Amino acid sequence: MPSFDVVSRVDLQEVDNALNQTRKEVAQRYDLKDAKTEIEWDEKVFTVTSADDFKVKAVVDVLQSKLVRRNVPIKNLDYGKVEPAAGGRARQVITVQQGIVTEKARAIVKRIKTSGIKVQSQITEDEVRVSGKKRDDLQAVIEMLRGEDFGVALQFVNFRD
Repeated sequence: MPSFDVVSRVDLQEVDNALNQTRKEVAQRYDLKDAKTEIEWDEKVFTVTSADDFKVKAVVDVLQSKLVRRNVPIKNLDYGKVEPAAGGRARQVITVQQGIVTEKARAIVKRIKTSGIKVQSQITEDEVRVSGKKRDDLQAVIEMLRGEDFGVALQFVNFRD
């Protein structure tokens, strides 16, 4: 029976490359030079610290542009509030979402069921497996899901006949 998986993954190597480019640009930009900006990354969370909230937002804009240029979906970033940090500075925490959260996976399964296409879908850990008798039905599900907005970037992998 043909099937495919709906996943939401972020290429961490590309994120690291974009982070390095952001650090270089922040070090060279005139408006951010004396802000003592720091960007920390621990494979799941960015922590941007700078002199004030305007500089934090400027650094986040630079980071977003570098991520987009490297084809990293910024839909998978969850932005925390800009909060005060030590020494009168400002900090923002940005979480990178890997996988599909259970609530969003349920919404995807519900949308597939309400579409009327004759396929089965099931949630396995952080992805959704869709299977059906006809390849055309699976392609119709992919097109339908591409047209929807679930708050995360979706990829379609493991298409099997």
